[in-house]
Amino acid sequence: MVLASGVLVAGAARADLVVLTDGGVIQVESYEVRGDVVFLELPEGGQIKLSIERIDRAIADEVLAREPDAAPPESPVGFSVRFLQGHPQPDTPYGGPIWEAASRYGINPALLAAVAQVESRFNARAVSHRGARGLLQLMPATARRFGYQSRDLFDPETNLEAGARYLRLLADRFGNDLALVLAAYNAGEAAVDRWGGVPPYRETLGYLARVYALLGLSSPDGT
Repeated sequence: MVLASGVLVAGAARADLVVLTDGGVIQVESYEVRGDVVFLELPEGGQIKLSIERIDRAIADEVLAREPDAAPPESPVGFSVRFLQGHPQPDTPYGGPIWEAASRYGINPALLAAVAQVESRFNARAVSHRGARGLLQLMPATARRFGYQSRDLFDPETNLEAGARYLRLLADRFGNDLALVLAAYNAGEAAVDRWGGVPPYRETLGYLARVYALLGLSSPDGT
């Protein structure tokens, strides 16, 4: 992650935040996936066992304190989140299916390809330690929102379709603002709402920086 010197400083809080599909948030010491079950160790002791389909996402709770005069990350001028006529097929693995899914759901294929590269390096069988799956590292709960089963996420075309649909939903909700769309994809829609913009999580800011770099855009911190 690239951060501007003097703009952000590391905060003290370090843990994991688990966001549930019902909107609840749990702070945990550890997060372990065993098949379709997640075991959460709580800071005060004790363990919770949940179906992975109850988990919207999990993110490292490392907040970066922003200096008062530092502007929040912004979307670049001139980049279209939406599909436009003339957008070429990405010169990447799965370029054809990426273009098809992106054009079908009105998303810039370059954006869909960049997300796939950052999320899985185009590994259709990838599974994260948090249980996200496939090319676009979708959680089973996200897949279920669009009528897919968790096992469907290992099919590249289905994963790309589900991911394109999710990005379109985020684009509609956040007014085609690239920074907010990516922040919501990484940290969740509720986190963007709660922070009133891009959440100041180290993980999320780093995620935006990596996607911006692949798209040939200035980093969201202005570097």
